Amino acid sequence: MSKQAGMKALVVRQLGNPVPSPTEKRPYAVIADHPTPQYLAPNAVRIKVAASGLNFADALQVMGQYQVKPKLPFIPGSEVSGKVIEIGRDVRTLAVGDSVCAVTQGGGFAGEVVIKQGGVVKLPDNVDLVAAAGLPVIFGTAHLAIKERAQVKAGQTVLILGAAGGVGVAAVQICKVLGAKVVAVARGESKAKLLTELGADAVIDTSANHQGGGAAPGRQIAPEDEGYGALGGPGAQNQGPALRDLIKKAAPDGVDVIFDPVGGTPFAEALKTLKWGGQIAIIGFASGTIPKIAANIALVKNWTIHGIFWGAHQQAQPRVFRRTLEESVQWLSEGKVRVPVSHKFPLEQASDAFKALLSRQVIGKILLVPDSGAQSKL
Repeated sequence: MSKQAGMKALVVRQLGNPVPSPTEKRPYAVIADHPTPQYLAPNAVRIKVAASGLNFADALQVMGQYQVKPKLPFIPGSEVSGKVIEIGRDVRTLAVGDSVCAVTQGGGFAGEVVIKQGGVVKLPDNVDLVAAAGLPVIFGTAHLAIKERAQVKAGQTVLILGAAGGVGVAAVQICKVLGAKVVAVARGESKAKLLTELGADAVIDTSANHQGGGAAPGRQIAPEDEGYGALGGPGAQNQGPALRDLIKKAAPDGVDVIFDPVGGTPFAEALKTLKWGGQIAIIGFASGTIPKIAANIALVKNWTIHGIFWGAHQQAQPRVFRRTLEESVQWLSEGKVRVPVSHKFPLEQASDAFKALLSRQVIGKILLVPDSGAQSKL
């Protein structure tokens, strides 16, 4: 049992907008002395949290729009890093004092968590403990989609939509570890620059008049120009080349795999560049629009469609789940991948963190830290 009487925690007491207007009530509060998790199962460990990763799913959960709906009140947060401070009697692979990253079933936005050992991975000494909090969800998801399901091979071309988001930057790096060619789509010069640094072979900047990363030159069309807003709403009339044409300039022979956490019009445009026998990894719908795939086209073109809900594998395929985490940590330790941290906030500034996430200011990951002395990294 923890020796602390209480811990700092972000507690959701009602569902609502994680970035409330002045007239709206904030649906969560940071409690300074919330009770620590008291029960430690024989196969579980207690972790003193160094940092927690903030994901789009957390915002959806606060709004009550995620597929997993915990009972109120609850502490959100699905990934953490920290130090093991207590172990259950049946734990053999971890010890008190180990640095770890872990996947939680909620509860991550707090000073302590208790997690079964199957969701915890020991970190090598050369891995940054705080940054490692941003690894599990994005790299686990991307690893599952790219290596386990699509089985991407060296020389294949992978199109990554929403490439500057957390799971996108993980996907870019994993594809490069596997020797694939990457065509990355993102919005903004700073995002395009990071993707080029991470190894993308071609970067389509949908907000600029140029392409980076070796893509063919030509005016870039913004999402609003394509007839959809940044969140999938109606936009202006087309004012330039369609996204599919920009993709075709970067990959004249088409793409072998589409990795899509966005949905909406970008997905529809991307389909027009997918090769015969190609594969589609559906990660999520950040645009706010769930696209449709014509079954007859998938049949004629022999496409394979993968639905990727990584978290479900912890129960359904625990060995695969562990493999995605362990190999990602190994690559991180070897310097083959990194976790770009866009912002870092103390729990007390959670509303600022959610605002950065939902306003698309993020390039990589946002981290929340229990230490109120932490400074945001902008």
